[in-house]
Amino acid sequence: MTLTTDPGSRTKAAPAGPTAAERARLERAFRIPRTRFLIGLPIAALVLFWSFAGAQFNFLKLGEGAVNMGDFLMRLWPPDFSKFDVILRLLIETFQMAIVGTVLGAGLSLVVAFGAASNIAPKWLYYPSRWVMNIIRSVPDLVFALMFVSAVGLGPFAGILAMTLGSIGSIGKIFAEAMEAVDRGPVVAMEAVGASKRQIIQYGILPQAAPLLTSYTLLLFEGNVRGATILGLVGAGGIGLELTTAMRMYDYGHLSAIIICIILLVTLIDQGSALIRRRIT
Repeated sequence: MTLTTDPGSRTKAAPAGPTAAERARLERAFRIPRTRFLIGLPIAALVLFWSFAGAQFNFLKLGEGAVNMGDFLMRLWPPDFSKFDVILRLLIETFQMAIVGTVLGAGLSLVVAFGAASNIAPKWLYYPSRWVMNIIRSVPDLVFALMFVSAVGLGPFAGILAMTLGSIGSIGKIFAEAMEAVDRGPVVAMEAVGASKRQIIQYGILPQAAPLLTSYTLLLFEGNVRGATILGLVGAGGIGLELTTAMRMYDYGHLSAIIICIILLVTLIDQGSALIRRRIT
């Protein structure tokens, strides 16, 4: 350790640099295992080519279809806002569906996440919670929407129920992993002084995971806005039904106006979410 003198003639200790062992450990953290990388690269390339062939991905067909895509885009111009009052009403309904679905979905997802976090839940609760989330995540939201439409009828209520149930499978898993990734130091300290499980969760885990939980909830909200648009295709409320009707009637001007309004809504929500994220991080 060396001593340095500042302008005020006071001596202070300069921080020592990393030792040779520490420097070697840091360098190892960024070193790619050469043998594994060289073996894994051709395997990854084979899997990629196999996937391209199985999915029938064809660049030539894409180029041939570019003319048709251009023709479709030309038909969307100019947009027709003569039914703007209908579009606005349905956009507001879509927005309301997303708010309710996000609040209910995030709340239920957090409850399930407590049972799916390995550092919180016992084994007898951890595995069933994970299986439930896997099953829900495997079912498309449109299937849930059709199920709830048959149960409660057409309208936004069925869409809200579908979004709420679908959120448990997707965002619940992320909530659980966020709580599993917290620093174990405060948790171990609280366990050492005899804190209860509730106190450990309330004061040791949730405060650390709160920024990530909030960010993921905002992400869920953005996804629910787009999801509400899709759920409307099967009559589960929102602007999706109007969008489908415009496509079936070949009303391209009205279709273009709907798409523009959806883009503006999603952009505004994205900007608002980014502002909130900057304030909590």
